[in-house]
Order: sequence, then C-alpha cells, then structure tokens
Amino acid sequence: MTPRIPDNPTVNAGDGLIALPSVALAGVRVCERPFGTLDATLEKEKEMKKDGTVFSGRNNRRSFLKNGMVAAGAMTAGVGLVSSPAAFAEAEDHAPVTKGDIAILTFLSALEQVEADLWIQYAELGGPTPNVPSSIGLSGIDLQLNGKAISTGLATGYVTALQVLDGDMPQYIADNTDDEISHHRFLNNYLQSKGAQPIDLSHFAILPPSRVTGVPQTGRLTNLTRLTVDTTWWTRYRSANQNPDFGGKFENAVPDLAKAPHTAIPQTDAEAALNSDGTIPNHLQAIANTAGFHFGFIEQGGTSLYPTLAQKVTNLEVLRVLLAIGPSETMHFQVWHDKAANAPNITDGNLTFPPLNSGVDPNTGATGSIGGGETVADLFQTNLIMPEPTFFLESKFGPVSTGSSSIQQTTRVLESSRYSSAWQRKLTRRAAGSNGIPNAILQQRSARGPGPVRPGPFAFCS
Repeated sequence: MTPRIPDNPTVNAGDGLIALPSVALAGVRVCERPFGTLDATLEKEKEMKKDGTVFSGRNNRRSFLKNGMVAAGAMTAGVGLVSSPAAFAEAEDHAPVTKGDIAILTFLSALEQVEADLWIQYAELGGPTPNVPSSIGLSGIDLQLNGKAISTGLATGYVTALQVLDGDMPQYIADNTDDEISHHRFLNNYLQSKGAQPIDLSHFAILPPSRVTGVPQTGRLTNLTRLTVDTTWWTRYRSANQNPDFGGKFENAVPDLAKAPHTAIPQTDAEAALNSDGTIPNHLQAIANTAGFHFGFIEQGGTSLYPTLAQKVTNLEVLRVLLAIGPSETMHFQVWHDKAANAPNITDGNLTFPPLNSGVDPNTGATGSIGGGETVADLFQTNLIMPEPTFFLESKFGPVSTGSSSIQQTTRVLESSRYSSAWQRKLTRRAAGSNGIPNAILQQRSARGPGPVRPGPFAFCS
C-alpha cells in the first residue's frame, strides 16, 4: 500500500516520521526486501509464531543472537562480565554486514547530521557563556564541528530564559549537541571502515540561520523559526492502557504548539533582548518554552528509532553499534522531559503553555477520571516522567514499563524515506515563503523550469 503524502511537507519526528532528500539513500534500500505496511509486518510475526520458534534457519539473525549470546554467557559464567571486544568476537558467527545493514547505518547517519544541525543552532544561541556566569562551570566548553570551534551562548537573554526551565539548560544543550555530532561522525567512520560511502548532506544546507549577532551566517539544514511541535510525546509513556502498537491515541501537552508555527530561537538581537529592568519579556520566555518542548520532541524519535532498527540488522557488530548509541538518545529524552515540565504557564499571542499540574486536560477541559482507572493528572502531572507499565507485544503478558513503542513508527519512517522524492516535489509546489523555505530559493527552482527536481532541504521536525 502506497502511503498518502500529506499536503504539509513538514515531518513529525515525535511520531517517527523522517523525510530525507532522495540522495541520502540513493542506490540503497532501507531493507533488503521492501519494508511493508504494519499489517504485513504483524502477519509475518504471526507466521513466525505458528512455526513454533523464531530461531529457525541457520542464518536467521535471531538464531545467531540466541546461539552467540548464550555461548558468550557460558564463557563468562563464574568469571564475571567480560567487556572486551574479543569476548563478543568469539560469540559472533561471522554474519556479514549486508546491504540492509549499510542502508540502516546510512539512514541513521543522515538523521544524526540533521539532528546535529538543529542542536548546533540551539547551542550557538542558548549554550553556556561567560556573559551569563550561572550558565557555565569550571569544565570547558569545547564544541567543535569538523575541527572548527562552535561559539555558544550568543543570545544572553535567551540563555536566561532557558534557565527558567532549569539552571543547567545551557550545559545540557552543549552536551546534547556534542553527542549528536559524535554520532554522525562515528557512523560515517564506521561506514567507511566497511567499504561503504559516508553520507554528507551539507550541500543541502541552504536555510538561513538566526540573525543574532555572532551567529555564523552559513546555510542550515533545519529551520527552527517555524515549528509546529507535536507534544504527544509527553503522554505517550504515561498511560497504563494505551500503546501505539495497539492503536493507542495520545493527547498534546501544549495543544497550541501543534496548531501553528512558532519559533524556538530568537531571530534578531531585539527578539533576544531582556527588558531594561533585566526581566524576561513574555515573548522571549515563550520562545524558550517552545525550545524546551521541542527538545523532548526531537529525542523521542531516536529513543524509538534505534531499538526498532536494531531488530532489522543482521551483523552482530552493527547491532552493538545501534544498541550503544540508542540509550544515549533515551537519556537525552528523559532529561528534556523533566526540564520541559518547568516551563512557566504563560500566553504569548496564539500560544499558551497550560498549567499541567492543574488536573485539567489542556485539550478538552476534562477533569478527574478519564476511564480505565486513569485520571487527567496521570497524563499531565509534570513529575511523572518515568515510563508507566503498559501492554507490550500481547496484552496477555500483562503491563510492563518500556522505553520505546516501535512497529508503527518504524514502518512509517522507512516508508517515508522511500517516498522522499515525492516530498520534495510537494515542497516545490508550496507557496513562496511557506514552511520556512525562503522566497529566493523557491524562485530559483521555478526559474529552472521543467526537469528533474533537485533534492532540497528537509525537515527533521515539523
């Protein structure tokens, strides 16, 4: 079944949808066989269950995991855990790195480059700076991209507004940025070590950055000034009765963020400035609040994506790579979930950040019980950031606390990448200036006339 391409070409990372330029996966399929719909995936799982085992077939990935890891466990029994690479090498059955493995690694490296691009913008404006002494500690900030230092904390008023959410926000932003840069660099280096081509999307970086003084006026892959942020990530892990893989539906914590575009960074010095008395303007605090909820939105995608794609790889070492990077994304997500909870209840034009501890559903106005033994407070109370036990795999197993919900999301991720060219054609037909694409770029595309559509920038976040 061909997925419908939405009219709005921005993409929802919170639900796992990513649209890549077609060049990102040129000549490489994401899986060795076309990745089907959710129904097809579930039917395959049912067939495996009918066979009585998921370990049939000598080269079956699950088989080598079972045999290899059991063997590794036997070797280490009585002597403690062995952490050296040699121990894992002994357990591996020499399954080759397949084209599917390379495709998944390439896909993830491309996403990490996009993620690094947006985090660099956040760090430039809201990272640690000596100009806000409370934002910086004794440990030096050594952010670099391709050997060049990244200046941080250039918008001191924005730094101050972010610190309303947590005093350590600037440091956390710098650390998250460093992590994403390292993920992209490592994955590219690993691809090259296997004889595959690394991925570099820098020639698609044509979107303008913030005009705050000091920000390098170089093109970017992502636009943080026109975001519609899906905040259902806030409620996704809180329900004891809902799971996306079982058709669960989740409500937004900040409904207005999903209704219209808002900026998450100051675009000018004036927009980044504090009031003359040193207080934070309402609009600037709304920008910082938007960023705070966008942070969780970004990292929820990686939290689900890595463990889900890990189930699709063949080679044990590739599996180790995904299972090593994935937990760092989960750590990011939980930090940002906690910090967004401190966003003050304010209104700025058409954007309101509701009081989430009021016991009132910000979407419907409901209070008290919502059925199934749950209350409104269970879904929105700000300190409930640990995953609630819910149904997983099959309801007969009972509820369990997990950190990812997967089949639906990954199916949509992979289908989205297959149809990225269509997304790009949609982009060229949008009205000039819409969705954050500069008028000049759209006019240039129009001037080229008919012919192949040049892959343009894509949105990791909508």
